[in-house]
Amino acid sequence: MINLPKKLLIMEGYDASGLALLAGAGATQAAILYKQMLSKYVDPSQIDIAEISADEEPNIDVNDYCGVCWTGSNLFFSETNDVVQRHIDRCREFFQKGIPQIGSCWGAQLAAVAAGGRCELNPKGREFGIARKILLNDAGIDHPMFAGKRAVYDGFVSHADIVTTLPEGATLLGGNVFAPVQALDVKFENGSFWAFQYHPEYDLSEIAALALVRQDGLIEQGSFKDRTAVQDYVTEMNNLQNDPSRSDLMWKLGIDEDLIDEDYRTLEIKNWLTHFFGS
Repeated sequence: MINLPKKLLIMEGYDASGLALLAGAGATQAAILYKQMLSKYVDPSQIDIAEISADEEPNIDVNDYCGVCWTGSNLFFSETNDVVQRHIDRCREFFQKGIPQIGSCWGAQLAAVAAGGRCELNPKGREFGIARKILLNDAGIDHPMFAGKRAVYDGFVSHADIVTTLPEGATLLGGNVFAPVQALDVKFENGSFWAFQYHPEYDLSEIAALALVRQDGLIEQGSFKDRTAVQDYVTEMNNLQNDPSRSDLMWKLGIDEDLIDEDYRTLEIKNWLTHFFGS
């Protein structure tokens, strides 16, 4: 276990309506998933959760924390409101204080926007399930976030917005055909934010639950033929989660150890913790 100098703070990206949809489909709350992932490497008593998207902004003393983790979200930077602006302001505060940040999906978009970049709806639609063939560029291959990672890999994913303009202090680390920005390191003011458009905190069953949450939009964009196809997908993903030896399902779903092996899937998190806080 990594011994932290202070606590970690997880920023829950989902608002009340988004959390209700997750719970209704049997999905785990985003911040709880992040805490479970982090608890592989640090004592869970050193991890706090802040409901940043609640009706009222939580009282956070940034001096209590050595690092900040941002989850995914049901919010959109293409539909900025007061709560979205709250995220941006907080992120900038952590940058200014020099507190290392890391984040999935919404976190990657937040890192870019808070530092002066831009996000927009992807004209290709929602990238869902598995982000295929994420390719690290030379900067990504050499970056400490990807120590031990192959140059091409898959990741769990669900997002409609994409980063379209990188801020001045950002380094693009990897992308794929669906989303050219899949990984980046943003340096802004006094801080650094390691970010990825995909979700190392997810597993097969979480993607199955999200398929139920997002099924209407996924059917509309042609990712699934109908609700029966969605249910078949959900059943197969859950079956593989329960029995990872099902090579028939791995072949059918196009899934390998990139996603099945939890240690490999969460390398980015382990590398962030090790880089900033020691082994």
